[in-house]
Amino acid sequence: MHEPAQALEKIRSTYHAAADSYDQVPLGFWDAIGCATIARASLRAGHHVLDVCCGSGASAIPAALAVGAEGRVLGIDLAAGLLDLARTKAAQAKLGQIEFVEGDFEELTEPAASFQSVVCALGMFASPEPKAGVQRLWRWVRPGGSLALTVWGARPLEPLAEIFGREVRVVRPDLAPSVNPWDAIATPAAVMALFRAAGISSVVVEASPGEQRLRTAEDGWTILMGTWHRGTIEALTVPQCAQVRAAVLAELDARGIGRVEVNVIYALARKP
Repeated sequence: MHEPAQALEKIRSTYHAAADSYDQVPLGFWDAIGCATIARASLRAGHHVLDVCCGSGASAIPAALAVGAEGRVLGIDLAAGLLDLARTKAAQAKLGQIEFVEGDFEELTEPAASFQSVVCALGMFASPEPKAGVQRLWRWVRPGGSLALTVWGARPLEPLAEIFGREVRVVRPDLAPSVNPWDAIATPAAVMALFRAAGISSVVVEASPGEQRLRTAEDGWTILMGTWHRGTIEALTVPQCAQVRAAVLAELDARGIGRVEVNVIYALARKP
């Protein structure tokens, strides 16, 4: 596979594996951030919405509730396991206006200007070319419509992520990257610059600090299992994983860590 294909396969396999933990209580920030993203999009009954990197439906479900039976929500994601969760939730809520598609959004054949709103909540950080990704999403927005993009802010999942990375380096230093893919767009100024580079000037950017409470240290490991860190966990041997897990839980307990940071940046652009 060429490099982009390798990156996509890593994302697909990581989040497919993470589906077994993705909707557990300690991962409640997915739904909270998805709902907040949709609230900013100002959807109305009958609107058509495209949800890119839709995961298990954190933004697609509230979007479908907002647009009603007359509307349409199309969600796309690489991870089949997450889409299975999303379809189950949509069926339970009797939301027939949602369709979930497995694949890369770059391969969508929907015509330009097909949607009143395009949404991407916590998915763009994985794109190897975020400017091109934003431009493609913008092409699908109708005149008068909106693009709602949410990205991670500074220090996502800290101090848990730092503890985990340090323990991984003990057993597999090759698996602990020194640079995270979201670092380049982790400030409001960087997000604004991304939109301007994509040729979009009518954008409002808002930093939103947040925390996820840990009921016990075990919640910290559940979060690691249900996020991008799952790819690293899957690459460990069983003994290595057991060693890292024990060390992470021990430090969370010893330091009395009861919260992790879930800071995000919301951006909403309106198309003239």
